[in-house]
Amino acid sequence: MRGRILVIAGSDSGGGAGIQADIKAITALGGFAMTAITALTAQDTRGVHDVFTVPPDFVTAQMRCVMDDIGVDAFKSGMLDRSEVIGAVADMIATRPGVPYVLDPVMVAKGGASLLQQEAVAALKSRLLPLATLLTPNLPEAEVLLGRPVRAHGDMRQAALDLRDMGAHAVLLKGGHLPGDELVDVFVDSDGTVHSFTSTRVRTVHTHGTGCTLASAIAAGLGQGMALPAAIDRARAYLYRAIVAAPGYGHGAGPVNHAVDITT
Repeated sequence: MRGRILVIAGSDSGGGAGIQADIKAITALGGFAMTAITALTAQDTRGVHDVFTVPPDFVTAQMRCVMDDIGVDAFKSGMLDRSEVIGAVADMIATRPGVPYVLDPVMVAKGGASLLQQEAVAALKSRLLPLATLLTPNLPEAEVLLGRPVRAHGDMRQAALDLRDMGAHAVLLKGGHLPGDELVDVFVDSDGTVHSFTSTRVRTVHTHGTGCTLASAIAAGLGQGMALPAAIDRARAYLYRAIVAAPGYGHGAGPVNHAVDITT
């Protein structure tokens, strides 16, 4: 077991996304997952039915105790629904300069429920983006951050560059919301160089928690000392296998299979 990854995110009672997905993905890739829970959700494959928020002081307390005792090799954040929580998380991450941080700007659940208050978007941009080693938005999240539509593969390159210009050190813009059999993710590295990762789309409804899973898998790689492109490549390969092997649970967007082995 290598790489101590502190995940700051909400829980998913259905087990497919959020903290539950984060722990499974990090463990599957040989890392050690630690958590600071920001919210509890009553959630299944059909959507989010209720949210119970955690006070910012308690989020800070969770982070501080594991950072001071166990230590941390990488951070990953997911659902941060309020500006007060974002500020608390930013304050704690800033105490560990040089530790990689993957920011997954979770804004909307798979079923369409909003997971980020409107006023929190500005706080995410000003407090967290400058700390992020990697920002991993999907297209709807990129549209919220940029304030403009991103509706085609041709829009993604400039969108990723503009997101990096907002403060993140690097950006992985995920293209899964676009139609077509080829799935393209656009990566802008810390030098501003644009790369593309491509794969064949898996035709399935069982994609619940894919964003959480990918971001945590990348964080695991960074915490294990991998270079960012290699961490992204391994994480995408892991997620692809997890989607292919999805167990088919639930009556909506079901979970992936986090227990897949990518070493064979």
